Amino acid sequence: MIKKENLFSTLSALSLGLIHFLFSLTVCIFGIWLIFALWVHKPLGRFFTPCIIAVWIIFSLSIIGIYFSELFFSRKVDIAIFLIGVLLSLLWYFNITPQQNRQWAPEVSRLLSYSQHGNLVTLNNVRNFKWHQDKSYEIHWETRTFDLSQITGVNIITSYWMGPQIAHTLVSFNFENQRPIVFSIEIRKEANENFSAIGGFFRQFELSLVASDEKDILYTRSNIRKEKVFFFPIRMQKQEMRNLFEEYLITADQLKKTPQWYNTLTSNCTTIVFDMVQAVNPHELPKDYRILLSGYLPNYLYDTGALDRRWSIKEWYEHAYINPRTQDFSQFKDQSSEHFSHLIRQGLPQATSS
Repeated sequence: MIKKENLFSTLSALSLGLIHFLFSLTVCIFGIWLIFALWVHKPLGRFFTPCIIAVWIIFSLSIIGIYFSELFFSRKVDIAIFLIGVLLSLLWYFNITPQQNRQWAPEVSRLLSYSQHGNLVTLNNVRNFKWHQDKSYEIHWETRTFDLSQITGVNIITSYWMGPQIAHTLVSFNFENQRPIVFSIEIRKEANENFSAIGGFFRQFELSLVASDEKDILYTRSNIRKEKVFFFPIRMQKQEMRNLFEEYLITADQLKKTPQWYNTLTSNCTTIVFDMVQAVNPHELPKDYRILLSGYLPNYLYDTGALDRRWSIKEWYEHAYINPRTQDFSQFKDQSSEHFSHLIRQGLPQATSS
């Protein structure tokens, strides 16, 4: 009987210890999340927000201490205090809504819109800025018309600025009798605002869909920002190319109607493109960790057969790297969009139907 009582006491102590640990871990995790959310949004300004953060840290440490020692409140009251804090914090955070009427940076100031009549699609607010080496630019927006029956290829472009794991993903469409067009899912920055991967987790940036000339959006990354840019023509059925193009039109409609938040992990340039391709052909691409680690997307495309197998993936990276081909572009006599698009495709197989 004594042994059974000792065993019961030991199990009870272990259970209570586990509960204490889980409660403390929950307090710590939520506290860290809230501190970052407050720091990103600064709801009470640059002076009072740090004060709120300090109060929350003290509160979190105190609630853990009170929970363990029970000097002032019972455990039920401890949990109730914490849950009230959680509820108030979540009410604040989830009432932060995306907007369309902020003071946007010029390069994302306009929303993409379109009209479609059969095969003909007219895109409004196509970006075609002229960028200079000092990162200044000449603003120019265009209207372009495309015949979807003349799509000849799709290209995946990856642009690296912070190591091999993370890349920005863009999609370019080739046409028989029209300059290529690039679609890019990006943050919609406000004027004088910079990208922050941490801020992207905490509703700092709205989502933007940019349609652009290749010389604008790719030249900016390879020649002005000095990012490493890789251009991959992919294998895709012609009907799937058209369907993917139209998925971008659907996204443009959705963002125009209802603004959405960018999320660094779950709603970014790569995950949204993957969702689009899945919508085009839900049985074609398996889910993979490389969708989140977007820098490895070309490896994923190679493994799934979307890239021509004439080269190894290492050789693909060597051939797809456009920076050496464009580094002197500002010195060329011909600085047209057509010439730039020709240069970045030199030595690469054409994007074709699989």
